[in-house]
Order: sequence, then structure tokens, then C-alpha cells
Amino acid sequence: MTIGVMFNTDRLAGEDLVSFARRVEEAGIDTMWVPELFGREPIAAAAWLLAATDRLRVATGIANVYARDAVAASAAARTLGELSGDRFVLGLGVSNAGLVGMRGHTWEPPLSKLAAYLDEMQAAQLAGPAPSRVTPVHVAAHGPKMVELVAARCDGLSTYLQSPEHTALVRSSLSEGQELNVTQMCLLCDDPVEARRLGRKAIAFYVGLDYYHRAWRTQGFDESDWAGGGSDRLVDMLVAWGDEHTIEARLRAHTDAGANEMVIIPLNPAGGGEPHWPVLEAVVSMNWSDEI
Repeated sequence: MTIGVMFNTDRLAGEDLVSFARRVEEAGIDTMWVPELFGREPIAAAAWLLAATDRLRVATGIANVYARDAVAASAAARTLGELSGDRFVLGLGVSNAGLVGMRGHTWEPPLSKLAAYLDEMQAAQLAGPAPSRVTPVHVAAHGPKMVELVAARCDGLSTYLQSPEHTALVRSSLSEGQELNVTQMCLLCDDPVEARRLGRKAIAFYVGLDYYHRAWRTQGFDESDWAGGGSDRLVDMLVAWGDEHTIEARLRAHTDAGANEMVIIPLNPAGGGEPHWPVLEAVVSMNWSDEI
């Protein structure tokens, strides 16, 4: 089991981001996931962080397949894999219709879009030095058809805002050698009212997206759970809040269900976008060797 960290890295100045990455590396965290939003270009940012660190694995989490063609993505994976000593992971995703439209692209059915994109990546004829091993490609997926496609074609699969039961279901579709990265929001806050207030703020964008609704329905939720910013039980599933023991129990539930890497979103109990270092320290200090 490995540990990753993900947050909105666009909120940190360049020097602060590099300092954070080095601190993450020194703490023993395995992977730093760089998102693609509307700020820094994630592959360029990943290259900068790889150059500034020695052992840290850096992954795009996730790079939008509409933002660059498949040949460019394949070349980026090959380039950063070679130049970093195999420390780069290309994380991809099909995004959603709203964000794709904002970029000026035409939304396509996700399954056929991803399948064609992976075909084009595989067919890319690239020259120049190659990494010592093929750079892994991980894809974000939640629904059964998308999971089936990723299981058949990719090195790893990433999930976001899902339950341990969902983790077990996805794991059953993957081979032993495929990685399953599970992202979990974590919040060191014992006050239920404040924790859920901050949790609703953190998930506000996602509770309005229909493809998350479809995934959550399969886990026993319904329209009432995403109305009004999210029900208590939905927030409690999406955000591991409480003390260190409560957070550890949630993370162990995912790893017991088959997660290979727990990707922590360190929500700050003071609010704001600054990652909360104490929750990362708590996760690193957990005795994962005692897992069953």
C-alpha cells in the first residue's frame, strides 16, 4: 500500500509548491497527484516537480483527454518517464460535458472517446530515447462499462468520491498487477456540525454532476442525498472526518477492499485551500504493516 496526496495545487505559488513537494517526499509519501483545472498545465507542472525532487512519484490526476491529442499525451508520458527515471504516471480522464464545453470541445460518449484515445496512444510512432519501462497509464473510472474498459487496457484505475464498497467492486474487475488508486478527502475535525459544513463546501462542485449521481445510486443513495448540498450520510461517506483513529478506519476500509494507493485530499479545518499538513503526518504515521 502506498500513499499519495492530491489538492488544488494551483492555489500555491510556484516556490511554495516545490517546497511542499519536497516536504511530501521527505515525509515518505509516495505520490503527488497534480490536477488539471483552469490554472497550471498539469504535465508541465509535473515535469517541474519531478525535476525538483529525487524519489517522489508525480502523477497527473487527472489530465483531460480533450485538452491534448493522444500522440501528445503518449509523448509526454514517454518523455517524463525517461527524464525522471520512471517516476511519472500519466493519469487520464474524460472529464464532463460542462468542462469540455467550456474548453470549446464537443462532448462525445465517454466510453467510445476513451477507447479511441487509448487506441491512438498505442499507435503513436514516437522517436528518441525511451524510459527503462513503459510509463504507466491510469484512468479515472466509476461506472461498470468504463471500469471494464480500463481493466482491459490500462495499468491502473483511479476512483474519486466513492465508498469502500465501491472500491471492493472495482478491485474485483482488475487483475492483481493493476493498481487501484482511491482518493479520499480527510478532515481532522471532531465537531460534526463544522466537519459537515466544511465537507459540503469541499464536495459542492461534485454533488451537481449527474455521473456522480449514477455512481452513488448504486451505493444506496438517491436524489435526497445530493439535494441541499448533500445529506449528512453522503457527506460522511465522501469525507473521512474526525480524529486520527476515525480517519485511519476509513482508509483501512478502502485498503482492505483492495486499494493499492490511498490518495489523501488533506482538507483544512481552518477552511481555505491550503493543504492541512497534520492529517498527512497522521496518515504517514499509521502502522500499515499491520493490515490484514
